[in-house]
Amino acid sequence: MYGRAYHQNPARAFEEMRRHGPVAPILLEGDVPGWLVLGYRELRYVLSNPKLFVRDSRHWNQWKNIPPDWPLMAYVGYQPSMLFEVEAAHERRAGAVSDALAAADQFELRANCERVAEGLINTFIGTGRADLMAQYANPIPLLVLGSMLGLPDAETRALVGEVATTLNGGPAAMEAYHRVQAIMASLLELKRHNPGPDLPSRLLAHPANLTDEELTQDLLLTMTAGHDPTATWIGNTLQLMLTDDRFAMTLSGGRRSIGQALNEVLWKEAPGQIAIGRWPVMDTQLGGRRVKAGDLLVCGLAAANLDPQVRPDFYGGSVGNHAHMSFGFGAHGCPHPAPELAEIIAHIAVEMLLDRLPDVVLAVPAESLEWRSSIQMRSLEALPVEFTPGYPV
Repeated sequence: MYGRAYHQNPARAFEEMRRHGPVAPILLEGDVPGWLVLGYRELRYVLSNPKLFVRDSRHWNQWKNIPPDWPLMAYVGYQPSMLFEVEAAHERRAGAVSDALAAADQFELRANCERVAEGLINTFIGTGRADLMAQYANPIPLLVLGSMLGLPDAETRALVGEVATTLNGGPAAMEAYHRVQAIMASLLELKRHNPGPDLPSRLLAHPANLTDEELTQDLLLTMTAGHDPTATWIGNTLQLMLTDDRFAMTLSGGRRSIGQALNEVLWKEAPGQIAIGRWPVMDTQLGGRRVKAGDLLVCGLAAANLDPQVRPDFYGGSVGNHAHMSFGFGAHGCPHPAPELAEIIAHIAVEMLLDRLPDVVLAVPAESLEWRSSIQMRSLEALPVEFTPGYPV
């Protein structure tokens, strides 16, 4: 599960692997062995049984064979964040984050999304050309999240490259991760003395009494998990609407199609392709395979969405099916109300762009678009477009 062929078309790779059954033996970068859970029902079973398939990577039976500079270490190296916690410890921390997110003013969030989108469009509307990934989709979620964190725009913009480096994996990922971690620690210290209507201040005041380390780790996780998937969701939705005739015909008045396009992307081009991982605490049977205690299970979120036994027929009008795995499932799924907040950001971003650039078209053939070399994210390197130049507002 590495190399250009996989990165450019993971859906084809998943379909080829499916001939091995709903759970397939795989090799990750460096020929590290694991199991890819491809089947929808099998993945749901894994994610619904956190006591059997734990999130704590310290159970991995391959640690003695993993070099410290392994490119995917950022995904499996144990961190004291809620991502790796289990049972009551996870519930306590995830509950605090959920409460802090739920207290966000959605009217203010919508207004801030519109302000950010408008400002970004103003920077390129007069040129008639733009790369919608670099100049629009990628900055929007982080700028909005920065506002929710109480960070100034200038500091938030400085985080964009660091977060992208972290999520891409590779040798530089861990260094970038530590730099972002330091920024989060500094932000918490600031909010402790100057609280405001922001996420860090609400977490500091939460009755869960999170420690400084827990707060730093969970804020970092919230930011990274909220930024890249949402940016990719925006980019992949714009790509779908610019290349699929079912959506292209409604671009000039695309509001009625945006919700459908956003949902279809979650099924067919999920931002998060896989999640690494889960580790069984005992030998067990899964999808006809004997999986040993401590084996690495890679959760095939996108593969499960493409399972022919469950995927909806979008050409047949099944547009309201939201049972995809793109936000995960179970105790370690994306915490409420994060998916709802992400959808607000993505919907407004797509809507604002189509309103301001009603004749926008791809500037290159669709087949020439390149996908990012990331095992986890299904994201375009660039989305070059052309349109009639306009004026900033």
